[in-house]
Amino acid sequence: MKVAIINYGMGNLGSVRRSLENLDADVIIAEHPKQLLDANRVILPGVGAFGEGMKKLCSEGWIESLQVQVIEQGKPLLGICLGMQMLSSLSEENGLNKGLNFIPGKVLRLDQLGCCFRLPHVGWNDVNYQENVSLFKKIPQQTDFYFVHSYAFIADDPANIIATSAYDISVTAAVRKNHIFGTQFHPEKSSKAGRQILKNFIEFTVC
Repeated sequence: MKVAIINYGMGNLGSVRRSLENLDADVIIAEHPKQLLDANRVILPGVGAFGEGMKKLCSEGWIESLQVQVIEQGKPLLGICLGMQMLSSLSEENGLNKGLNFIPGKVLRLDQLGCCFRLPHVGWNDVNYQENVSLFKKIPQQTDFYFVHSYAFIADDPANIIATSAYDISVTAAVRKNHIFGTQFHPEKSSKAGRQILKNFIEFTVC
């Protein structure tokens, strides 16, 4: 199984790569959009600001490649943290910024949603997921995962929210639309449970 991790200058590449290699995946750090052609799975990591991330994806040609490889050809995609947020339609971080629109919705700051806790949200929080969700196979309910974020994904269709976590308010922890997945938490920093998330993504079968 060849897994491509997109390098657009804003991702936690080393930790993601090591976690996948521990699962015996054939991992490539994709420096150019053409490198997605031979991949079976694609991971879009991300740390930083939404607008800057989208700007880099656009300027380096990743958006067109993702449209072809993921939307048209159906390759499974996993967005992590900022990578998940960029799957949305738009974000209100530092003004309005358009996203990939792979999973319709918007990204808002947690305090805009009523959260009164300290921001950013940094640390371990338990996650509750929908039953029979393949991404959480073999993971107990209320397992802790590691989060670092100040913004949250609000999906237009609640059915696309497959997991939530409580941080004063209910926060989207994971999303899915068909073969496209996203986690607000960092599986590569979430110990054994995080590795299981990555394993489940690698083993996901496109119907």
